[in-house]
Amino acid sequence: MKIPFSKYHGTGNDFVLIDNRSQILRGDEHEAFAAICHRRFGIGADGVILLNAHDGYDFEMDYFNADGNRSSMCGNGGRCTVQFAHDLQLIDTQAHFLAVDGPHLAYIVDGAIKLKMGMPHDFQLLPTGDYFIHTGSPHLVHFLTSALDQFDVVGQGRAIRNSDRWAAEGTNVNFVQILDQGRAAVRTYERGVEDETWSCGTGVTAVAEIMKRTSSNLPDVILLETPGGELRVHLSPDEAPWLEGPAKFVFKGTIEISTHA
Repeated sequence: MKIPFSKYHGTGNDFVLIDNRSQILRGDEHEAFAAICHRRFGIGADGVILLNAHDGYDFEMDYFNADGNRSSMCGNGGRCTVQFAHDLQLIDTQAHFLAVDGPHLAYIVDGAIKLKMGMPHDFQLLPTGDYFIHTGSPHLVHFLTSALDQFDVVGQGRAIRNSDRWAAEGTNVNFVQILDQGRAAVRTYERGVEDETWSCGTGVTAVAEIMKRTSSNLPDVILLETPGGELRVHLSPDEAPWLEGPAKFVFKGTIEISTHA
């Protein structure tokens, strides 16, 4: 069956988005989603997102990692889905949508998408000296004292993700170099993609939250530089953070995929 799709990216974190309001896909086409994401034999993406209809919301975001499996919240994917919904004329400049971790609000502001994330939880200082926090997806945060651009993100990230503690359910791994007060560079190894991505929305949110918990006199807006561009995390006491950055349309087309009868 030929399925129309659109491709978007949020600071280099790229996704194939499918308007599934007619329920042409059931969400269990895992092999097909993995094939779509393949960068040699498919469209190429870090994930597939189905935009579904859902009563009481503008839409539902159903997110699948590059391995084809349904996954936890994706911040950049959420921002791209908001832009997709706007381009489909489902919303104007505000969205109220449902994701796997619950309801979200989002606004289109000066060409950027500002998305309210879920409340971070499960903050831990690990025996290794690293930090862990859940920001819709699980994230380990490792601060570097050396230059981030010379660091083996894939090798070290893969070793941590597949270590005894994290192998079963996995964790994303963020490597961070503090650049200035309220500004940091971040590179992320993502589970499900099993590689470094150019940007990770829940990852930079995790880094900003850890910075807030371990530093003093931080500004209310933290700037995070990723390989794909800059993201901003807005922090407020006792409130969920907001993730802000660009979400760009790349191209659209149709692809033949196998669906269940």
